[in-house]
Amino acid sequence: MDSARSTKKLLFETLGIIIFSITLSWGLRSSVVEAITVPTGSMLPTIQLQDRLVVDKLYYKLSEIKRGDIIVFHPLTNVDSSGDLWIKRIIGLPGDKVEIKDGKVFINDNALIESYEMTQPDYTYGPVVIPKDSYFVLGDNRNNSLDSHYWGVLPAKNVEGRALFRYWPLKHFGLLAK
Repeated sequence: MDSARSTKKLLFETLGIIIFSITLSWGLRSSVVEAITVPTGSMLPTIQLQDRLVVDKLYYKLSEIKRGDIIVFHPLTNVDSSGDLWIKRIIGLPGDKVEIKDGKVFINDNALIESYEMTQPDYTYGPVVIPKDSYFVLGDNRNNSLDSHYWGVLPAKNVEGRALFRYWPLKHFGLLAK
């Protein structure tokens, strides 16, 4: 009788641990961190196609989004309704006037100084003033990126988190520079 009781107790404890682990894993993934695989080359050369990244989902609950941040977000449903996350760089903040001309991005009539490597855009855009609770995002691979110059501003509510670091491939392991 004691053997059957201890087996039953072990089974319930194991089941409890499994349920707790699944719940904890789901909770962390949905609100703290998430691993993603980069599906496109829109952020070349900064982030390569198929790189694996860790996304910090808490950061923007405690800090403001800044120009140059690399974010992960849900695209507008009229652009992509697959539910996949996209990755781009924050260029324009609420209230900024954004214009793209002569291969340069201008913020409030000043050429944006970008310390990261990117391709120069071969298109013109704007000027457009970014509304409250919205952002203007671009891929670093400016001429091969489906981004704000194509579909407009990104609502703040669509931002899922900040791309924190690359864990694969190992030769590029580390924090993503701004």
